[in-house]
Formats: sequence, structure tokens, C-alpha cells
Amino acid sequence: MEGTEVKGIPRGRDALDVTIVGSGTLLPDPQHSSAAHWVQGDRFRLLLDCGSGTVHGLARYGLPWHKLTHLAVTHFHTDHVGDLPALLWALRHGCGPERDEPLTLVGPPGVESFLDRVAAAFGDFVLDPGFSLTVEELPLRGRWSSHGDRFTLETLHVPHTDESVAYRVESGGACVGYTGDTGPSGELGSFFRGVDLLVAECSIPDPTELDNHLSPRTLADLARAADPELVVVTHCYPELDRTEVPDLLAASGYMGRCLPGVGGMRLRVSRGGVRVAEGA
Repeated sequence: MEGTEVKGIPRGRDALDVTIVGSGTLLPDPQHSSAAHWVQGDRFRLLLDCGSGTVHGLARYGLPWHKLTHLAVTHFHTDHVGDLPALLWALRHGCGPERDEPLTLVGPPGVESFLDRVAAAFGDFVLDPGFSLTVEELPLRGRWSSHGDRFTLETLHVPHTDESVAYRVESGGACVGYTGDTGPSGELGSFFRGVDLLVAECSIPDPTELDNHLSPRTLADLARAADPELVVVTHCYPELDRTEVPDLLAASGYMGRCLPGVGGMRLRVSRGGVRVAEGA
């Protein structure tokens, strides 16, 4: 995989390479920037969310950001879209030679009007970045295929904001689930059932009465129902130590494989399972 080779793990056409770019929240953290996850497969490079700190993170981890083909946002909070104008500016002015590959931006209902507001605040380059930009609104529950059927996205409305969605990415038999921000939902387990990798938020410690974020107990419920090969935990607020989350999930009844997500973590997802790069 160009720029993101996972050492010691051969990559086939049916594999997905995933890099955790940002696994934190909007609160300042020297190690964890806001939500962003790179998914690369055969003939596509997809970014799931683009929170604050994403653009520099893409460069820091050696990802071919200038060859991004798709961006999918889960909702419109700053820690998930804050670097969108910076990314579009970089793609317009930071590519040599000048970029001519199209970019497809997808998101939940309201993504077009959101982009209009971003352009009003930051400038016309947001809507006219110097290359073809296609914006598509996805349903709160549905399925979307990229041009040429390189990969599919499934969406599910989740309890966070009125427009928040989770994503299920599939290509060549490999499958990655991404919760975005969500509270507990009885639908999430069946939506993610059978994914190889589940990138899941776990924002707050137990006990909690919040219904718009997951805690170790509610993430354990989700993971038991989904039964992924690997859970990678992200979006932890400071009061929850992410290194303790795997043990907390086990204490809540989930005995599957779980790792805390950190910036730069690289994973290879295939029909044979999920493998983590050395040192990740």
C-alpha cells in the first residue's frame, strides 16, 4: 500500500488497510487528535471523518493524502469535520503536480447545506477546490456504492445528533464498522454483526446516565452482539483511561479481542482476520 505499508503483512486485492489518524476528542491532547480514520482498498482511498488535526496527522503518518478519493462524515460536530476546509485547501494548493482526480464527499442529510455554510465562512475554494468535487447526501438508513463498485457504505442512524450515522464499509469480502459518535442502540449490534474490524467510540466511564455516548458497559453490549474479530476503542474523554477499556469490557462480559486506538495504528483487514502492524 503506497505510503502505508504494513510491515510483514502481505496485502491482497481483497484486503483493506486501515490507519487510525485521530482517536481523540476536541479537547487538547498531545497524543490523540480528533476523529479521522483512513481506509484504503483496491483503487480507493477513503477517509472516515475529518476532525481537527487530521491534515497534519495524514502527513505525520505518511499517508498519501493527496490521492484521497472519498471522504465520509458521520455528523457535523467540529471534532469530526473541523479540518474539512483545511483538507480541501491542501488538496487545491499542496499537490504537485496540480490535482485532477475527483473527490467524492458523502454524509448524512444536511451535508450539502453544511458545506455551503463552511464555504461562506472560509471561502469559495470549499465548493470550487480546483478539481471535481461531488457531494452526495446519504439516507439515515441505506446502502451506497462508489463509482465502479470499488466499495460499499451502509448507513445507520445513531442516537447522537439528528443526523448522526454509523458506517459499515465493505470491499472484496473485508468489512470495517465505524460507530462515529453514538449512544446505546439496539440496532447497532445487528448492523455491525460480522464486521472484521469495529472502530468504536467509548467516551465516558461507568456509571453514566448519558444516552448520546458509549461507556465500557454499553460498548461491551454492542461488541457481544456484533462479534467482530477486533474492537479498536477511540474517542475517550480524559476521565476514561483508554488503556483500561479492554479490561473494563471484559469485566462487563465481552471477552473478545480489543485494543485502545492510537494515532498511527495500522491494521490490515481481510477474510483471514485483522492483523496489527508491528509496534502499533
